[in-house]
Amino acid sequence: QAQLVESGGGLVQPGGSLRLSCAASGFIFSRYGASWYRQAPGKERELVAAISSGGNTNYADSVAGRFTISRDNAVNTVYLQMNSLKPEDTAVYFCKLSRIYDFWGQGTQVTVSS
Repeated sequence: QAQLVESGGGLVQPGGSLRLSCAASGFIFSRYGASWYRQAPGKERELVAAISSGGNTNYADSVAGRFTISRDNAVNTVYLQMNSLKPEDTAVYFCKLSRIYDFWGQGTQVTVSS
């Protein structure tokens, strides 16, 4: 049974860091592109960062230079390292695996506040 489980969210002060993880099961993980999205209250879900099966990455302008997406195919996990967090980064963060179809995790809350 295919499943994605995000973890690592929480409350952090502005300027702080968090590392999100998304553990996949039931997939041939290495064949999938992976990405992180976020959705703030009252806003549409937006792409934050993506990594291809070959390791190529791209980032939203709003997070470039602060966030890093990576993957470890040995443990079927994609990560999002978030540094220099800002209040506007507050959102529910979702991971997605993509190949022919898209698979979504349940989301993890990130709150940046003093």
